[in-house]
Amino acid sequence: MKIAITAQGSELSSEIDLRFGRAKWLIVVDSETGDFEVHDNELNLNAVQGAGIQTGRNIANLGVEAVITGNVGPNAFKTLNAANVKMFLAEKQTVQEAIDSFKAGKLKEVKQANVEGHWV
Repeated sequence: MKIAITAQGSELSSEIDLRFGRAKWLIVVDSETGDFEVHDNELNLNAVQGAGIQTGRNIANLGVEAVITGNVGPNAFKTLNAANVKMFLAEKQTVQEAIDSFKAGKLKEVKQANVEGHWV
């Protein structure tokens, strides 16, 4: 399964970024092989608005089946949900720890946005 994790850095040892749309990096991991690729999300980090929607679209285009992040706003939730991408919440930890928690079934899948949008 391809999993995208929002991250503050470009390594598996980096802390996850608790922001979804404005995360600096997206690390896409194959949960079966452990292979990963890193995607710079800086364009959305500095977006005036629509960061969650665009990041969600980018993730869907990467063929990701699940996302691990700290928070998901309503627009990002709608975008990911429409693309059939599952969303899981994690507390502050490294990307590798989040992957391990996911594999162990310890992360909570969200069925709705857990924070309000910035442009309500």
